[in-house]
Amino acid sequence: MKIGLFIPCYVDAVFPEVGMATYKLLKHLGLDVTYPQGQTCCGQPMGNAGFERQAIPLAEKFETLFSGFDYVVAPSVSCTAFIRQNYPRLLGKENASGTSSSHECQTAKKCMDVVEFLHDVVKVERRLGTFPHKVSLHNSCHGVRELGLSSPSEEHVAKFNKIRDLLMLVDGIDIVEPERPDECCGFGGMFSVEETAVSAQMGKDKVERHIQTGAEYVTGPDCSCLMHMAGVAKKQGMKIAFKHVVEILAAGL
Repeated sequence: MKIGLFIPCYVDAVFPEVGMATYKLLKHLGLDVTYPQGQTCCGQPMGNAGFERQAIPLAEKFETLFSGFDYVVAPSVSCTAFIRQNYPRLLGKENASGTSSSHECQTAKKCMDVVEFLHDVVKVERRLGTFPHKVSLHNSCHGVRELGLSSPSEEHVAKFNKIRDLLMLVDGIDIVEPERPDECCGFGGMFSVEETAVSAQMGKDKVERHIQTGAEYVTGPDCSCLMHMAGVAKKQGMKIAFKHVVEILAAGL
């Protein structure tokens, strides 16, 4: 199978090590991975802010770049969720511009976050890297409730966590979860801009719960959540580090 690696703009600009770790991990597993040149934002910031017309050209470009792949894999649950949930509408006849797009949407159904791709499609079972540290698991909202990476606490379903399943393949790791394991960290994209005080307090509460586990690191599948919590921790003088889950899975390979 041919995999197109999508590295969201904020990962490319702020967390390039996450993009490199994703590529390294996929290649280590023997997968056919290509990074298409010229890729850019998926349009999530525009769509979430109410400017969907501005997101349509970006969705069309994404469709052109990635339509030839069997899977599109990204280290970002929020971008993946935006593509899966919104591209069929943005590229459909009833889009925000009032016109039909010239691009038929093919990418949405094959776009996956790297965690669900490794867990559900590749079905990784062999041992991965080494990370001899205590790690608190952060379940990002998009991952829980739109991509199904873990069981939402508000539903009466059997508990599962695909992130934990993959981390258990790493030698030396001690995985814990905070109280209220799937409660929002307060980032929420535009929410953190429009409701700054509420967002900051939610972030502080969340980081404190992670620290209470005794963990050295917080990990999760979305850099935006980790970035928000890391900023809160730095401002509050809290002693805990943050790493994207693919960095831990690829550590020591």
